[in-house]
Amino acid sequence: MKTNHQLQIDVIDAIKWEPLLKQTKIAVEANEGVITLSGIVDSFIKKSAAVNTTKKIGGVKALVEKIEIQLNADHEKSDAEIAIGVLSALKANEDIPVDRIQIEVEDGHVTLDGKLEWNHQKQAAQQSASTVEGIKVLTNHIEIETDNPDDIEKEEIEQAIARNWALNNQDIQVCVSGNKVTLKGTVHSFYQRDVAEKMAWNAPGVCVVNNELIIGDIK
Repeated sequence: MKTNHQLQIDVIDAIKWEPLLKQTKIAVEANEGVITLSGIVDSFIKKSAAVNTTKKIGGVKALVEKIEIQLNADHEKSDAEIAIGVLSALKANEDIPVDRIQIEVEDGHVTLDGKLEWNHQKQAAQQSASTVEGIKVLTNHIEIETDNPDDIEKEEIEQAIARNWALNNQDIQVCVSGNKVTLKGTVHSFYQRDVAEKMAWNAPGVCVVNNELIIGDIK
């Protein structure tokens, strides 16, 4: 198990290694696997990058995010400009059915609503929108609604998890009820937890994934 200092250094080094974050000043605190990020960045995408980078570090069990966004004068955008930017970003991705997504913007807070068939479309919408300048908060309320009449194949999800190198030999149980998948067990990082959830979402017919995986210590 990593000490608080070791984990803190690992996160700091990982953040410094990210090109997008090289000029940022983000403070990192570690306490029994709980990482707290604080500081100021000038864009939402940098804030997201800091969070995603931290989640990939082994030994991180929980994350407290206190990063503030202070936009530079040349990055300030009106709500109308942000809405146009988000719409353009979504249209630029051919995998996103833009006509099924509603965009709301208020004081730099962007909310995505609608119903899509696949979770990867929802995540693509999130990623595309996050690149737009001027966003202070991005909330993704898109729901997954599938027309697939087939039953979810539990064994296919288990096989997908088993053959993924990042999840090899992890203690993961898959439970299926209707169009809902629940993941239980133990992994060693946020990254593994997220990868397992992605594997479950990739199965046809899945509308809900309850990720109950626990992040345990690395021995």
